[in-house]
Amino acid sequence: MNLSSIRIITADIKRLVQFYESITGVPFKWYTDDFAELRMPLGTLAIGSTRTLALFGGNEVATASSNRSVIIEFGVEDVDDKYRQLASLLGEQVVQPPTTMPWGNRSLLFRDPDGNLVNFFTPLTQEAKKRNETTM
Repeated sequence: MNLSSIRIITADIKRLVQFYESITGVPFKWYTDDFAELRMPLGTLAIGSTRTLALFGGNEVATASSNRSVIIEFGVEDVDDKYRQLASLLGEQVVQPPTTMPWGNRSLLFRDPDGNLVNFFTPLTQEAKKRNETTM
């Protein structure tokens, strides 16, 4: 079994897709007006509008902009450089500027326009680099 994708349900799909395209520099592929994907070598970030919930059983299945337990993580070459590039875009959405974590990653934590936590990280220690060989 393989993890295929993470999907975010949003009330404003165009805004959220544009945000993720801006922070990653990678374009999404739109399949319909209500569904788009950012495909990367090790996984996919899918974004669906709230209208797609009807296909899964109705609006009560998920609630847009209400996540408080998941962090969407991207490995980057230099998290400090990414922070400098994105600081004006992220503004007050930065939760924690680049900080070295006890497990060997340097991490930038911020929120997307729907409030989802996003972490850009760079492994610093040899152990962290080895652990992240397949994610970078």
